[in-house]
Amino acid sequence: MAHGGKLLIDQLALNGVQRVFEVPGESFLAALDGLSDTPSIRTIICRHEGAAAMMAEATGKLTGKPGIAFATRGPGVVNAVSGVYVAQQDATPMILFVGLPTIPLEERAPFQEIDITALFSGIAKWTAVIRQTDRIPEYVSRAFRVAMSGRAGPVVIGLPEDVLSAQTTAAPLPPATLSLAAPSDRDMDALAKRLAAAERPLVIVGGPGWSRETKRTIEDFARAFDVPVAASFRCQDYFDNRHPSYVGHLGFVTDRKLKAGLKASDLVIAIGAEVADIATDGYALLGGADQTFVQVHPEPAAILGYRDASLVIPAASATFAEALLGMAERVPGTSDKKGARRAWSVFRHDLRAAYEASLVPRATPGPVRMEDVVTAISAALPDTGLVTNGAGNYSQWVHRYFQCKEYRSGLASTCGSMGYGLPAAIAAKLEHPASPVVCFAGDGCFAMTATELGTAIQYDLPIVIVIANNGMYGTIRMHQERRYPGRPNGTTLVNPDFAAFAHAHGAGGAVVTRSEDFAGVLAEALAADTPYVIDVRLDPEAITPMETLTGVREAATAK
Repeated sequence: MAHGGKLLIDQLALNGVQRVFEVPGESFLAALDGLSDTPSIRTIICRHEGAAAMMAEATGKLTGKPGIAFATRGPGVVNAVSGVYVAQQDATPMILFVGLPTIPLEERAPFQEIDITALFSGIAKWTAVIRQTDRIPEYVSRAFRVAMSGRAGPVVIGLPEDVLSAQTTAAPLPPATLSLAAPSDRDMDALAKRLAAAERPLVIVGGPGWSRETKRTIEDFARAFDVPVAASFRCQDYFDNRHPSYVGHLGFVTDRKLKAGLKASDLVIAIGAEVADIATDGYALLGGADQTFVQVHPEPAAILGYRDASLVIPAASATFAEALLGMAERVPGTSDKKGARRAWSVFRHDLRAAYEASLVPRATPGPVRMEDVVTAISAALPDTGLVTNGAGNYSQWVHRYFQCKEYRSGLASTCGSMGYGLPAAIAAKLEHPASPVVCFAGDGCFAMTATELGTAIQYDLPIVIVIANNGMYGTIRMHQERRYPGRPNGTTLVNPDFAAFAHAHGAGGAVVTRSEDFAGVLAEALAADTPYVIDVRLDPEAITPMETLTGVREAATAK
C-alpha cells in the first residue's frame, strides 16, 4: 500500500527517469514525498516554471526520452507554457505534471483552478487529468508512449491533490516499448529512381528521432554518394560541419550560394527535417517546376512546415538511415553513369567551397566583435563540447561561425524562444557533466531566465554564459529601423553589471571590451569550478554579421 504520489514516482523511475525539474507547490506535496524516497531520481529545484519546462524540453532533446517537469496549478502552469510550446515546435518528447485542486472542488472556483485541457489545446499532443489513484500507472505509461511516438512532443497530465494523497494497492506497469516506422522496399525503390535521375540532389537534415548512430550513417551515405547536405533551422549538430558534404545552415544567415543551390536543386530529400519559412525564405526556395521534394518523417501529417512533397516516406530517421545502407545496390552504376555523378560532385564541391568561405569572419564594428567571440569558442571546445542559445540577432553569429561536430552539441529552439539558452545549458551540464557547456545569450535574452543562475550554483554546474550585451532588443530595433528609420521605440535596455550579478550569486564573472582579451577570459571561464558569466560589451552598430544599424537605416531611408 502506497499513496498516489509514491506510485507516480515509482512509475517514473521504472521508465528510466533520472531527474525532474520543478518549482515546488503545495498541490503535489505527496509527489514530492515520493521523490524524497526515490534516490534514483534527482530533483532539480528551479526559480521559474518556464525555465523548469525548458530544462525538461532540453533533456528530451539530449536523451530522446521525455524530460519531466512539475508545475503547480494556476500561475505555475501558465508560466510553464513557454517550455511546452518549445517542445511542440521542436518535436521534443516531454511530460509536464500539473498539481490541481481536489476533485470535489472541481468547477467550484477553488484557489488557482485552471482548465489545463483548454490551456494546452493546440500545443500538447495529449492533455489529461488523472481522477483515480489506481489508474496513475496507466496514464503515465500512455503519456510516455504519446510523447515519444510519431512526431514526438509534449504531454500534460493533471494531478488532483486527493488523487496523489490517496492510498492504493496498484503497482507500476512495465515500460512500453515502441517500434519505429521503417520505409518499405517500394519507398526506397522510388527514391532510388529519383536519385539516379538527379543532377543536383540536396539532402536536408533535422527533425525528430535522430541519434549519434543515425548521424554517422547519414554521413557515410553522403560521403559514398558525394551528395551535399544542409542543416535545417537550428539543427546544425545533426551533421559534422567539418564533413566534406556539409554545405551550411538554412536559417536567418543562410549563405546566398546555398540559397541558390536549394532553389536550383532538382531533388531535395528532407530526412526528418520540417523545412519551414525561415529555412526557405518564406518557401520561395522550394517548389520549382523542375524540383522534386521528398519528405521522410515518422508522422508526415503532423509536420510544421513545407508539405507539398511528391514522395512521402513515413519512416523514422533512424530506420530510414539504415535503409540507405543498401542504396548503392538500388542505384546500380551510379558512380559510373556518364555525367550524373560528376554533376553531383561539382554541385557538392561548389556548395562546400561557399560554406567554407562563409566561415571566414567578416569584420563588424566595435573593439570587441562577436565573430571573434564565436570563432574563439568554436576553436576552444572539444568535439564533446555543447553550446546553447536563446533568440536574438546575436544568435546569427553563432549559427554562422560555430562549427558543430557531434549530435546534440548545439541546443536552440526553432520557435525562437528568448531565455532558452541558460535553462538548456543547465540541462546539458546535468546530462553531460564531463563536457564543457557554453551558453550564448543576448542581454535581453539572458534577463528573461537570469535567476536560473542560482540553480546552476545550487547544483554545482560550471557552465559558461556569454552575454552579447548591446543595450537593446537588437532584433526588434533592426526591424524598426527597416520599417520606420530613425524612429526607434521601446527597444533600449538599462542593464545591470552582469559580472557583478554573477558575483552576487557566487559565480565567476568578467567584462570584455576588446576582442584581444576574450581568449584569456574564456580559458579562465572554462577552467572554473563554478558558473562563469562573460559580459561582452558590443557596439550597437553591429546589428547582424552582415549589416550595421546605420546601414539598415540608410537603406530604408533611401527607399
